[in-house]
Amino acid sequence: MTHTVTDSPDPSVTDHVRRYLATDGRDGLLEGGTTNLVLTTIGRRTGVRRRTGLFFGRDGDRLVLVASGSVPGRTELPQWYRNLLTTPEADVQVEADRFRVRARATEGAEYQRLWQLMLAQAPVYRHYARLAARPIPVVVLERVEEQQ
Repeated sequence: MTHTVTDSPDPSVTDHVRRYLATDGRDGLLEGGTTNLVLTTIGRRTGVRRRTGLFFGRDGDRLVLVASGSVPGRTELPQWYRNLLTTPEADVQVEADRFRVRARATEGAEYQRLWQLMLAQAPVYRHYARLAARPIPVVVLERVEEQQ
């Protein structure tokens, strides 16, 4: 595994992430009208660290992500989501707070509850859902205590 970090191929996402990191979220936390974080996953085939900015919600101490991708109607799940399926531990930055998380996809009643939470926070997901060929995954991130 390499320590190099690769940003999104989308220049607007790369710009957002770099502004967010440079200002500890002061510039970028509310990008797109809702709260954002920076997620760094491990590439499932390459082992390269991959960084992106994502909308997030809160469910108690947990963070909630919607794996809709940035292009409505796209049938392929986002790279960050597929990376988390292979390696569920990742790094997150929320404002100046940087920490390790473990991700898992939600199901059943938990999925429905968190999907409604995210729809209320970011109504754009309604549009994404209308164009999607299948239910859009909802992911929970739980903080992992660092080993000393």
